[in-house]
Amino acid sequence: MFKQYLSLFSFNLICVYLIFCLSQSVAFAKSTTEEVKLPNSLQSAVDTLAFKSVGETTFSILFWDLYKSQLMTTSGKYPVDITSEQVLFTINYLADISSDDLISRTVDQWEHLGIPSEQYINYLPKLEAMWPDIKEGDSLSLLIDQGRSVFYFNQQYIGVIKPSIFGQIFLAIWLSENTSEPNLRLELLGNINHE
Repeated sequence: MFKQYLSLFSFNLICVYLIFCLSQSVAFAKSTTEEVKLPNSLQSAVDTLAFKSVGETTFSILFWDLYKSQLMTTSGKYPVDITSEQVLFTINYLADISSDDLISRTVDQWEHLGIPSEQYINYLPKLEAMWPDIKEGDSLSLLIDQGRSVFYFNQQYIGVIKPSIFGQIFLAIWLSENTSEPNLRLELLGNINHE
């Protein structure tokens, strides 16, 4: 009788273990599938989506051009619902900037906009791990797809930040009405305020 209970217990234990293993495999497959959907090359993402230019601009200090940027969306307008429409924002650098300076200037702009630090503080370690030092001629692109913020350095995938709020506060640096560079905003919006 004891042997029957023991073998029944062993059978139940094996079943529980198999169910656990199967559930872990499904969860891993799901997370892997989500990552695979992100194109490794920006060009392959652009090839599958019909982007239209909204506007472009050059940021200069005195006589020095620091970068050129371009805003594109699948509708050709901005603002858009970033959870359902794609946005592509590309910065082509005309001067060197370290990763630390890039992050520091990003934080300065968020502070200028009055964005509470609680909204961005958790993203800083991800940006530190993701953004490289920039050399003249490099490009950094943000593709917003299904609310995810996907970064590309020189057209190659470097990472993703999934909460859709990040894409909104990042683009706000240039596109908010309270931006520190209102002329750049107008040029990125094609001199037309779609709001």
